[in-house]
Amino acid sequence: MSRSRSIVPSRARRKRVLAASKGNFQGRRKLYRVAAENVLRGMAYAYRDRKQRKRHMRTLWIQRINAAARTYGMSYNQLIDGLKKAEVLIDRKMLSDLAVHDLDAFGKIVETARQHRG
Repeated sequence: MSRSRSIVPSRARRKRVLAASKGNFQGRRKLYRVAAENVLRGMAYAYRDRKQRKRHMRTLWIQRINAAARTYGMSYNQLIDGLKKAEVLIDRKMLSDLAVHDLDAFGKIVETARQHRG
């Protein structure tokens, strides 16, 4: 039986790695070994940061809500406490959107929280 060689599959693997490293500088896109390390690291960062994006967005929402709530003389934690006691089911993403785009509606929500906070 003749010896099989994996010329085509190995070339395809190398081409796939080099294609994935497109846009990098110098050897990171031309040299296979360097490009392979770079692609692997980039994929690890992408996986990690898909998780972190959710975390960062939540902190951004909280900062926006806090800034808007303070214009009405209330802190973030007081607002959230009042909304929970008033049984208002609105998430931070929507509160943030209201704080940025519709300050009047946000003010009504703050008043509701203030009334139920006691």
